[in-house]
Amino acid sequence: MNVWGVHNNTLTTELVDEGFISLGWDDLTDLTQIAAGRDGIKAALTAVEPDAKVRSIAGQAGVLTRFRDEMRIGDVVVAPYKPDSTINLGVIASDYYFEPLASAHRHRRHVEWKRVGLPRTLFSQAALYEIGSVLAVFRVRRHIDEFLAALESPEQSLDALAKTIDLVADQTASEDEIDEPRASRIERHTRDFVLETLHKRLSHQDFEEFAAALLRALGYQARVTQYSQDGGVDVIAHRDPLGVEPPLIKVQCKHHTGTVGAPDVQQLIGTQGQGELLLFVTLGGYSRDALAIERQRPGLRLLSGEDVVTMVLENYTELPESWRSVIPLTRVLVVADIAEG
Repeated sequence: MNVWGVHNNTLTTELVDEGFISLGWDDLTDLTQIAAGRDGIKAALTAVEPDAKVRSIAGQAGVLTRFRDEMRIGDVVVAPYKPDSTINLGVIASDYYFEPLASAHRHRRHVEWKRVGLPRTLFSQAALYEIGSVLAVFRVRRHIDEFLAALESPEQSLDALAKTIDLVADQTASEDEIDEPRASRIERHTRDFVLETLHKRLSHQDFEEFAAALLRALGYQARVTQYSQDGGVDVIAHRDPLGVEPPLIKVQCKHHTGTVGAPDVQQLIGTQGQGELLLFVTLGGYSRDALAIERQRPGLRLLSGEDVVTMVLENYTELPESWRSVIPLTRVLVVADIAEG
């Protein structure tokens, strides 16, 4: 059994809803109709990309060959999910097939998803770094045990699963792991560091204070309400210095990396007065029902962990030094992913 990493930056919810993984290259026909193995795929790619460099064609052919020929039924898939930066784990359930009626990503394999929406903070930074490959399909080799531990523990809560994975990571840690420092990996590493720091170094009360500080960095006036007696509102924000001019923004904070459901969102909605706006802030993501409420209700915004990290990175210099010392970052120039060796 092999463990494969698969990146998909085009399709989203349909991957889980319909149970498949997929690749682009929609200019290519059914790969089962291309003979001569990898060389045949290289020839087909050259025909549709006549200006591409030989090295690029070879790399693309490698990805398509792995997807068509090397993956096996029963192999494990680790699929980072870009919209909310969670991780989905599944088992390959079919051979390669071509979906001619699909509008995009016609090259597919069926997958039985076992764990969906796992927070990235469950896994070691080294494991996250490995699955940050720039390739669309790649073998996971060094941190297999962490992903298998998550796959094989479907009944464990996130807290219990985190302890299981931490134990596995400690047992398999290696000091000589070196990865190519490309831009996307460094960016993802930075985002993971910010998210993990906010999750592990802050208490819930600290997170409320941080949310207020982040809003002030964005140009709002913000204050934290009395802790534990806030009626579902953790932070009050407004534009004017006195807080008497509309709109008033009521903020609820959830300091965890799990999924926030519709009931929590409805609790915040229950506090809304006339002309007031609502903001929900969490380090995790939201259920479909919760996101449906956001789409249907003007004046409500749901911020996920990825949204929070983006705001931190974009407004880092505006944060007070006390918070920057908690999340120490520095700006650097790195090699772009498109650079060829």
